[in-house]
Amino acid sequence: MTHWLNERIQTFAERPFLSLKDTQYTYIDLSEAIQQAKETFTQAGIRAGHITILNGDYTLNAIAALLALFELKAMVAPIATDAENERQQRIQASNAQWEIHTESHSNFSIQALNPAEETHTFVASLKDNQEAGLILFSSGSTGKPKAMIHSADRLLSSFQSKRQKNLNILIFLLFDHIGGLNTLFNGLSTGALIVAPQNRDPETIAQAIQTHKVKLLPASPTFLNLFLISGVQTKYDLSSLRFITYGTEPMPQSLLKRIKEAFPRTKLIQTFGTSETGISQTTSRSSTSTLIKFDDPNTEYKIVDGELWLRSKSQILGYLNHEMSRFTEDGWFKTGDLLEPADEDEGQGYFRIVGRKQEIINVGGEKVTPSEVESTLLEMPEIADCLVYAESNAITGQIVAAEIVLKAGNDPKVMKRAIKNYCRAQLSPYKIPARIQFKEATNFSNRFKKMRIKE
Repeated sequence: MTHWLNERIQTFAERPFLSLKDTQYTYIDLSEAIQQAKETFTQAGIRAGHITILNGDYTLNAIAALLALFELKAMVAPIATDAENERQQRIQASNAQWEIHTESHSNFSIQALNPAEETHTFVASLKDNQEAGLILFSSGSTGKPKAMIHSADRLLSSFQSKRQKNLNILIFLLFDHIGGLNTLFNGLSTGALIVAPQNRDPETIAQAIQTHKVKLLPASPTFLNLFLISGVQTKYDLSSLRFITYGTEPMPQSLLKRIKEAFPRTKLIQTFGTSETGISQTTSRSSTSTLIKFDDPNTEYKIVDGELWLRSKSQILGYLNHEMSRFTEDGWFKTGDLLEPADEDEGQGYFRIVGRKQEIINVGGEKVTPSEVESTLLEMPEIADCLVYAESNAITGQIVAAEIVLKAGNDPKVMKRAIKNYCRAQLSPYKIPARIQFKEATNFSNRFKKMRIKE
């Protein structure tokens, strides 16, 4: 039986679907590629319930393979990494039976792996219900990745009510990221043109926006700051941008102000989601506010000791290789994100995401959120970027440490004193960076999130 999304894709016919490098594909091209992939995978022996690693990026073949495997009711684990150790970790974590590579324009490389002796109960449950599975992985930066399994049918059902739109969307987050897949499914369900950049650097992204008149740019605060630092907004015509959505990490208020000044006609929208619960519908208070609220009938939330707990209809069945301690017995997921409720005059139901629980800096019992200090530092016009994190200290347990990227022409020795003086006027004493290092650039992950946890 044809999946509803594949049926909808057929109705979009000659509408442009994907712009990749110098080639543009239509929805007919995608529909034909899905059918070809489905036949190829069936002939290879891939069946419902089989766990399949899908190596790729946002190419015609990779997207077609993903949708074909969903239609076959397979369990799909997309990965977008060239690192061999990470690839092997994901194969092991998912207990995959097949691996598909999609580098070629028209062919697939299909390899049979050693199948599992026993089928995981979550996989068996999806197979019995004739549902496809989507397997996502934690980053694995602090250990082996956790393999989490969604019902792909249930995840996709939230897009079924979407209406056709005339929208050019640049897809930014990776092929194996819940945010990237959310952008893909949103584009597919509305008949949008999806623009896939060759690289994820500011210059390439800006060129793609100008060339394809992109209206929607989803990104992270870290990347948006890199965008501003590069100055591409003054070199390219980015006037087509109507929306910039941001998420994956806290947005410093001062950075949001910088972005709005650079794109005064663009609406800035904060999004929220987790790999475990999917992307939730939210409402931003305004383009200049970091306050958001949930506006999703499929998502429940509550705040427990300052931490956000979620329960959604699109959340995972569970982990294939890990215990479920982050879930309560009644299905609440402890996100690890810390919230600050809005003041009464700021709007009922709104809150501000202040940081990750594991990133909080404990200075002699006083708690410091890195994003607050970063926002203060970014208020200084001489500072281009910064990274605030915890550093061990024999007396206070931890201290606030900061890596600073200065704009050209600023003397580090002079600026260290200026930074201390500015922070003293703006922050409580325990929040002032006790250690300051000047860097050429701050560290961020391949998902464009700041890396504050130091080994």
